[in-house]
Amino acid sequence: MTEPAPTRDHTERMLSGFGYEVRRDGATVAITGGGRLTGTVVDIPADISSAAFFLVGASIAEGSDLILRHVGMNPTRTGVIDILRLMGADIEVIEPREVGGEPVADLRVRSARLKGIRIPEELVPLAIDEFPALFIAAACAEGETVLTGAEELRVKESDRIQVMADGLLTLGIDARPTEDGIIIRGGTLGGGEVVSHGDHRIAMAFAMAALRATASITIHECEYVNTSFPGFARLARQCGLKLEEKRA
Repeated sequence: MTEPAPTRDHTERMLSGFGYEVRRDGATVAITGGGRLTGTVVDIPADISSAAFFLVGASIAEGSDLILRHVGMNPTRTGVIDILRLMGADIEVIEPREVGGEPVADLRVRSARLKGIRIPEELVPLAIDEFPALFIAAACAEGETVLTGAEELRVKESDRIQVMADGLLTLGIDARPTEDGIIIRGGTLGGGEVVSHGDHRIAMAFAMAALRATASITIHECEYVNTSFPGFARLARQCGLKLEEKRA
C-alpha cells in the first residue's frame, strides 16, 4: 500500500509489536499474508489529542507548571507540540521510550508568552484534531496566527473553522475564517456564551479558554465530551480550572 499523503501508523506499529513483519519504504507499506501474531502485553499510552488541551491550558495559564505522564509521541501525531513550540511554548520531553511499538514520553509544560505565527502547512496533517485547542492558544498569543491548508476541519464533527471563529468572536477575539483555515489576532478573552454544536473538542477547547478569560464562559451542548474524554471535567478541576457542570 502506498499512501498519497502521510497518515497515522498505529496499525503498522501494533502489528510489529505483535511480531508480524511490516516492511516500510518511504510512503509504501507492505506485509505478507500467512504470518503469525505473537501475544504480548499491550500498553496504551495517553492520547496526545486529549493531552493537547492541557498543553495549551498550561501554556496560557500564568505561573503554571504541569507534567503529563506517559503520552503517546507517535511522529504522525506530534504536530501540536511542534506548532506550540513555534509559538514559543515551553514544552519539555522527558524520558522518551518505546512501549509496544509506540514511542511515549512524559511532557512538562510551563506557562509561556506565546506569539502568533503562520502555521507551516506540512504540520497541518500532524495536528488536524488538535486545532480547536491551538485556536485558543492563538487567541492568547501576541500578534496574528494564520492557518491554511486545513479544509478538512470543515467536515469534522462540526465545521470547526466556523464554530471556533463564532465562539472566539463572541469572546471578543478577532477571528476571520477562510476557505481552508482561519486568521486569529490575539487579544483579551472576555466572557460569554458559546455553542459547541455537540463537538467534544470545541467544548474542551473553550473550557481551557476560561483560564485567561476576564469573565465566565458558558459552553452549550457539551454532552459528547465524556464520550471521547471521560473524566475531563474532573481532571481539569484537579489542574485548577474552575469548571462547573450543569445538567439539563
